[in-house]
Amino acid sequence: MAASGSSGLAPLSGSDGTGSEPAPPPVRHPGPRSLADALRAAGMSLDDQRAGSETPSEEDYDENVRPNHADPQVLRRRRRRSADRLAPTEASSDVANDFIAKPVLGTVRRDSGAHIVLDEDKSLQQLLQASSQRARDSSPRQSHKFADLVFTRQFSAFDRQNTSSVNSPFHGFYTLFWLAVTLFVFKISANNWRIYGNPFGTNDIMKTMFHRDVIVLLFSDGIMCGLTGVSWLIQTLVLNEYLDWDRGGWIIQHMWQTFFIACVVGLTLWRDWPWTHTVFFVLHGIVMLMKQHSYAFYNGYLSTVFKKRAALLTKLKQLDLVLPAIGPSQTDPPVSDLSTQHLKIPPSAEQRRKSVSQLLNDEDSDVDKICRAIASEQSLDDQQIVLFERIMKWEVDALEDELQGTANDPSRAYPKNLTISKHYQWIPLPTLVYELEYPQSSSISWPYVAEKLTAMVGVLFVMIQVSQYSIYPVVMKTLEMKQTGVTLAARFQQFPWLLSELIFPFMMEYLLVWYLIWETILNILAELTYFADRSFYDAWWNSVSWDQFARDWNRPVHIFLLRHVYHSSISSMKVNKHTATLITFFLSACVHELVMWCLFKKLRGYLLFLQMCQLPLVRLSRTKWLRGRKTLGNLIFWLGIFTGPSLLCSLYLIL
Repeated sequence: MAASGSSGLAPLSGSDGTGSEPAPPPVRHPGPRSLADALRAAGMSLDDQRAGSETPSEEDYDENVRPNHADPQVLRRRRRRSADRLAPTEASSDVANDFIAKPVLGTVRRDSGAHIVLDEDKSLQQLLQASSQRARDSSPRQSHKFADLVFTRQFSAFDRQNTSSVNSPFHGFYTLFWLAVTLFVFKISANNWRIYGNPFGTNDIMKTMFHRDVIVLLFSDGIMCGLTGVSWLIQTLVLNEYLDWDRGGWIIQHMWQTFFIACVVGLTLWRDWPWTHTVFFVLHGIVMLMKQHSYAFYNGYLSTVFKKRAALLTKLKQLDLVLPAIGPSQTDPPVSDLSTQHLKIPPSAEQRRKSVSQLLNDEDSDVDKICRAIASEQSLDDQQIVLFERIMKWEVDALEDELQGTANDPSRAYPKNLTISKHYQWIPLPTLVYELEYPQSSSISWPYVAEKLTAMVGVLFVMIQVSQYSIYPVVMKTLEMKQTGVTLAARFQQFPWLLSELIFPFMMEYLLVWYLIWETILNILAELTYFADRSFYDAWWNSVSWDQFARDWNRPVHIFLLRHVYHSSISSMKVNKHTATLITFFLSACVHELVMWCLFKKLRGYLLFLQMCQLPLVRLSRTKWLRGRKTLGNLIFWLGIFTGPSLLCSLYLIL
């Protein structure tokens, strides 16, 4: 579903050094090493006239590139045609029109008759300097603020539509597991019938679930989902320039997210809901929080790209109207110093993108020389202006590609994606990472939905039966010990026996909860929303280390952490990957501890501590004692899964 990373569970949000979440990489493809290379890769020559080449943006830029020696009248006519062609397109919307209406780039005429480009806000110099800096960067890989994610059409491992799983030689063990579960539940129901006269026994858990506030819970959950539209409203204000995302927009978004999760937790306390209501509402609230965060910060980033593209189009239009200097310019570098030997074969648009990503190592590139030429405010001849235009057009192309994102349909690209209907179409999708478009299935299979709904109800019934029979009596016994004043030392004497009674039923509940959410509920949502990428988990049961488990058992949350915490920390906070992993695990552990506090009304930190202990275990798995010993690593992993849930519950109950 996406790239790998070192994260696992559920966080709140990520932020950069200034407090706002970092954006994804400014462009998907790095700029050219030099202006001459840009012309070379685009197939343009200063020595002859060539037809326009392919370009990913809406404008055909290559038609207005001037040859080395051309008639001034022809140049002026071409500039006028190019100015008309570079008028704002539909994709630029009204915001782009506002930018183009503002005079950003000006010219002055000296007494000598030479026309000079004035870049008072230094943006042209910054653009060229940025290209020059990329040219000097010898690192083959640059840290990205958002990971590049790839969504593809695929099925979950235990889905019957997954042919590789159905044809697995271990498929019989899957059948054996559910047969064993069925027989165990049948045994529980028979004992309940013999003792209580009904298959559900005392049925305390069901009474707790439906005793009160069921309608209030459902109504509150609907309101909570509806309130996610506030994030859409903030992005609409950013698009219409009522807010600036880089200044106050991200602050308002963070304030709203804090208020949102505080209200979610506060409502459970105010209504004094039972643990069943509380766990459902808080977990769903955290999911809605992550969805809003991804939606807001990705669209906030696109808003900055949109503004930058509009500003560059304005500068490009103004620069195209500038008349060249009369005669050759004395500004260094002269055109004769620029290599044009590779400009006779125009590459395709795809080849152009590939050539942009190539990093050279020139000590003093053409971009550096042109940058110094602009800073000197000396006159520019026609060929130099051509080069300035070329680098800006490359930048506009890259920004256009970034605004298009994963969308195949232009109607889904930014800013056309910012509609209320598309926002609420995104909310029920079984993913936490916002993209402009996802792979979709062709239709809804209602028999498949019915199958998964039946499986969901069946798994819930099994969970209630196991909890009522094996866990509920032990919990009540422990609470009775505390209420009757049994000392802490006496309670600790019962700790080993409490742990042994809970270890097997908790292991079973752990597996059933995972199957309920990631195999039934998410697949139901995916089918109803035409969501085709259903890799909600990987083969986590084969994990040989805890970082592998964190990546595989909960893919949607892992991908959220990978994009919004891990890579954001590396690119914006300038930390190394080990510190980013620590930040990611700590945020995840804090959110899990919040859920434990809502459930037990105790802030103990047991879950936070045990989850952070996974980090030294990860380092241990990479030592010479465990590296390559997959069976031993998998044994240690399953030992932790077996003992962890029951140990946590016992600690929260005893202390």
